[in-house]
Amino acid sequence: MSNFSVTTVGTASAKPVVGRGQSAQVLSVHGRFFLIDCGEGVQTSLQRFKLPMMRIDSVFISHIHGDHVFGLFGFLATVGMLGRTRPMNIYGPVSLGPILKFFLSYYGEGLRFELRFTPLKMKEPEVIYRCPSLEVRAFPLNHGIETFGYIFTEREKPLNVRKEAIEKYSLSLTEIGSLKRGEPVLREDGTVIGVEEATFRKFKPAGYAYCSDTAPFPEEAAWLRGVDVIYHETTYIAARADQAAARHHSTTLDAARCALEAGARKLIIGHYSSRDQDPSFYEKECRTIFPETYAASDGDVFEINE
Repeated sequence: MSNFSVTTVGTASAKPVVGRGQSAQVLSVHGRFFLIDCGEGVQTSLQRFKLPMMRIDSVFISHIHGDHVFGLFGFLATVGMLGRTRPMNIYGPVSLGPILKFFLSYYGEGLRFELRFTPLKMKEPEVIYRCPSLEVRAFPLNHGIETFGYIFTEREKPLNVRKEAIEKYSLSLTEIGSLKRGEPVLREDGTVIGVEEATFRKFKPAGYAYCSDTAPFPEEAAWLRGVDVIYHETTYIAARADQAAARHHSTTLDAARCALEAGARKLIIGHYSSRDQDPSFYEKECRTIFPETYAASDGDVFEINE
């Protein structure tokens, strides 16, 4: 896998269909792995797509509708049987807490790892997780019940100092440290060594947003601004906009407008209705507004920091 990619493990909505599992994704970020939503049978899908189940660091659940959590018990039990000992971090709505308590009460005996649950309550984007390579923000969605989206952003590394600048100016360790922090060097003789001249970045930090399930809402595009790749549910085609509104979901055109307004580079869509077997039609509708739209299938891998 690359430094920053996502595998769409399950792309169906409430009713699974042959060849299409329920909502689940695995995000790979610089050697760390994160599970986003956990539809039914996810542990078998992870094996099928050769994803490292035991290396999953944390689980992020959007909401407690069954197609997003029915796989959680099986996943936790499977990693327990495989011998996991390090803690498992789980983030999700407050309503997920009693479900995890039930799991531990009836199926937790013999587990050798700790479940660390963080309930989410924010009204606007808020940082919930940090590690050396990644920052995660959660934000509320509009789905009729407590539901959250997630933004995963690479953390900026210190600047790299060019070898030719080190040789040209005979830079000291103190001066190199200043330049790495983005501070120009001013010498006693008046020489100024600029940051732009002497440093470079190996890569531009990239961002990925997960938005499922939700009806459109005014703040969404603004909250996603600056994200490179957006995953957005498209449960309904445009002709079924009335059903989407009644059930707090998005249509193809809703998702495409959101990506356009947010200034994203790429839009990935999924969570298709079981009545529509060919997702290419969803993709075509989105592309009338946002050409860089890609309809995901189970097992697809998308690069985030291309």
